[in-house]
Amino acid sequence: SDYPVNKPHGMNLALQVARGDIVTIFDAEDEPHPDILNIINTTMLNNDVDVVQSGVQLMNHNTKWFCFLNVLEYFFWFKSSMHFFAQVGMTPLGGNTVFVRRELMEQLGGWDETCLTEDADLGIRLNISHARMRIIYDDEFVTREETPHTVAQFIKQRTRWNQGFLQILFKGEWLKLERFSQRLLAFYVLTLPELQAFFALLVPVSLLMFFFVKLPLWFAMLTFLPFYCFILTAFIDLAGLHEFLKVHKRSWNWHEAMIMIVAFIPYQWLLSFGALRAVFRFTQGRSNWEKTAHIGQHRNSSAAQRSSAAL
Repeated sequence: SDYPVNKPHGMNLALQVARGDIVTIFDAEDEPHPDILNIINTTMLNNDVDVVQSGVQLMNHNTKWFCFLNVLEYFFWFKSSMHFFAQVGMTPLGGNTVFVRRELMEQLGGWDETCLTEDADLGIRLNISHARMRIIYDDEFVTREETPHTVAQFIKQRTRWNQGFLQILFKGEWLKLERFSQRLLAFYVLTLPELQAFFALLVPVSLLMFFFVKLPLWFAMLTFLPFYCFILTAFIDLAGLHEFLKVHKRSWNWHEAMIMIVAFIPYQWLLSFGALRAVFRFTQGRSNWEKTAHIGQHRNSSAAQRSSAAL
């Protein structure tokens, strides 16, 4: 059957004809490092693992106002968060630059074609099956990608991811994870978009309460807690931008840093809208695949960077 028309269905068709020992996924717009297959081969042989997730990084950090923070999300996720997830034993895999033993994929029945985040779903099922995983990250060898090129495309992409997390949450397979710490982390990750949306909505509410509602001082200060969290996150993002530019040999620009700071709150609104839209689609039973369009914004900058590194 040619339905459903989505990524996991296409990958399951490919799995049926795959003959190699290792199955890997790259998206069509990806720019993998030329040496990535050698690196993965060495990693799997030396570590005797079933699954390897390598780093993925959005590269066009300054093409649109929302790109700065979108790029940093990937930077923090693959450089730091994924390693923590692997240590706990609850690893929502990324959608590409993932390498899995074919025999194990066949035992699991491939990807869930009903899930909009089949990658995260697969990661949790691999954890349940006690697959041996390894997360590797090196700034030089990341697979380069681009951010969505419009706000509308960004919202559609984020809606799909958030709705996929809701599908995994209510499917309940994550409850089969052995340890409470694994289940707690799974619940946190799967509900995080909605939690972020809730806190983003609390910021204007807290400001209104502070100025227009007579409250005890301690309670008035407490209403600002979401705002304090946002301020702290903004400073962390500034440090992250500095680190991203340094490791990818790009120049620091205070003008760009200020754009990122100004864009911080509007970016949270985009995330919140994507989360709320995902909840709406989920409750309406709408699960069609909203594909993200790509225009190759990452290719020129990354190609030039690799050429200069080679020199």
